[in-house]
Amino acid sequence: MTSVVVVRQEWEEGRRRLEAAGRDDPRRYRQLLELLELVLDELRKQVGQTYTLRELAGAYGDAERWARELLDERAPSPGWPRELTTVLAAAFDAYQRGAQDYAP
Repeated sequence: MTSVVVVRQEWEEGRRRLEAAGRDDPRRYRQLLELLELVLDELRKQVGQTYTLRELAGAYGDAERWARELLDERAPSPGWPRELTTVLAAAFDAYQRGAQDYAP
């Protein structure tokens, strides 16, 4: 199983990249937010509403597969594959705050 500490660092880095896009390119940022919402919606289905950080980290291992399928089917912009890593990590970063054992 992936280390919770390591994946939380990855998630935080994804959030930082997303925020940097907001400062650098508002159009790209809006596109990233659209992708983020799609991934968050699916993450709620995949993980549910009651979970721990360890369970969320475990779900992260398979997330690229389902996120790729999801965005291939529903992404509003064609350039999403190059944004997948950022969007996925930022989604998990946001979602971790709902974990039963979350602590900043």
